[in-house]
Amino acid sequence: MIFDLWETLIDWNHEANTRMHTRVRERVGFDFHERWNRATERYTTPVRTVLAGVGVPADAIEDVLSYRAEFVRTCLVPRAGAVDTLKELRARGLKVGLITVCTEDVELLWPESEFAGLFDAEIFSNAIGLSKPDPRIYLACCEQLGVEPGEAVFVGDGANDELEGARRVGLRPILIHKAGEDPFWPEVRTWDGLRVTSIPEVLEHV
Repeated sequence: MIFDLWETLIDWNHEANTRMHTRVRERVGFDFHERWNRATERYTTPVRTVLAGVGVPADAIEDVLSYRAEFVRTCLVPRAGAVDTLKELRARGLKVGLITVCTEDVELLWPESEFAGLFDAEIFSNAIGLSKPDPRIYLACCEQLGVEPGEAVFVGDGANDELEGARRVGLRPILIHKAGEDPFWPEVRTWDGLRVTSIPEVLEHV
């Protein structure tokens, strides 16, 4: 069983994100958010390199890294039932993997989170230099888990074409979105595969 991270196991904290970008803008003197969002390499390149590339002065980089770390800590909070579900999957003898498109901050702060030690394989895009839906990122996780793609299930919210990407490699994809709400990403609102509205529901599909 392989999981996405953002909007799957954890929520994106929009308010905290806005506060973080406001602090950065005040520190660096330009619209950092706009430049950062254009830097697609942020998911596969060290954060310091990306910050320098978007024009953050050398004497401000440590402060910006600190602001970003505070933000990531607010987000690395498991959704209801996530930790118990991961533990139950492993108690059933199943291997559990993570594939996340993320900045380096997530990997660096991961050991502090409640997720530390709950996965048999962890694939961070920044560490592997690949992003979903590149087939190699799914295959890397399957290889670390010691399973064939056809034996694996992938659970995600549909960002980055991740569900179709998983399907193309041979994994069985499951869309997750909140109960009573449409999926956030328009391209998966007509998803023809399995769906769940909470992490514990995935136990019904293994």
